Amino acid sequence: MSVADLRQSSDPARVPSGGPVGAVVYRPHAVSSRFFRSELLLIFGRRRNWVGGLILATVPILIAIAVKVSPPSPGGGGMNFLNQITQNGIFVALSALTLEMPLFLPLAVAAIAGDTVAGEAHLGTLRYLLTVPVDRTRLLVVKFGAIAVFALVATLLVALVGAMLGLALFGGGPVVTLSGTTLPFWTGAARLLLVIAYITMCMTALGAIGLFVSTLTEQPIGATIAILVLALGSEIMDAIPQLSVIHEYLPTHYWAAFGDLLRDPISTAAVVPGIWSALAYTAIFGAAAWARFGGRDVTS
Repeated sequence: MSVADLRQSSDPARVPSGGPVGAVVYRPHAVSSRFFRSELLLIFGRRRNWVGGLILATVPILIAIAVKVSPPSPGGGGMNFLNQITQNGIFVALSALTLEMPLFLPLAVAAIAGDTVAGEAHLGTLRYLLTVPVDRTRLLVVKFGAIAVFALVATLLVALVGAMLGLALFGGGPVVTLSGTTLPFWTGAARLLLVIAYITMCMTALGAIGLFVSTLTEQPIGATIAILVLALGSEIMDAIPQLSVIHEYLPTHYWAAFGDLLRDPISTAAVVPGIWSALAYTAIFGAAAWARFGGRDVTS
């Protein structure tokens, strides 16, 4: 089935029409999840995205094997979760998320976000999609929802592979927090879920930026590169002390704040601003994508 055929069958609603029994009449505003499910199918059914998922999962596997073969010396602190892996396998997940946060997760989200609208335009299906009938606002909402789901799945993939392999190789037990105290295993697992939720919010905000960029071009690869350059540029600027006046306004500034969720008690000094930053970027660039796409002439 082609992309166009899949889209055309996304929202049929059977209603009495005076015609043959069971005739399909398309209603633009019919409430249905088929369009959203078809979008998820397109994302998770592509081989290249499966390859990307395998790459994401490779990092925690490499970390677990490396630590098993050559355990790190005890000590250390801060965000260096590698020192805690031999004491509790759950730290494989935290180490993997720490290592993948600057590049691999943003790259995965950028590839999906850049392909949302630009990919349809590049394939020549965007114009057809808008005639069958899916209004532009709903299309953007579905695209953004799919990005958010992908961000969650990608983050969960890294964390679950790391946690399961780490527990299998190193076992569980009390979780040592960044404050030096210990938490029961299940409390530590709940903290990991909070970390996953926080990182998902950050990646979703990047996806909203990517959705806007995707409405500006018909080249998905160009959109992906632009999103990644923006993210890496933000990280570079965040590392320059002379630019401290703008640090808190950068989209990546609070990405590493998830470490505060592993303190006892949880520190909200950076986490709460990080949540507000993610929500602000999501709202601003979601609105910008809607404004741009709503008045755009679709020719392909």
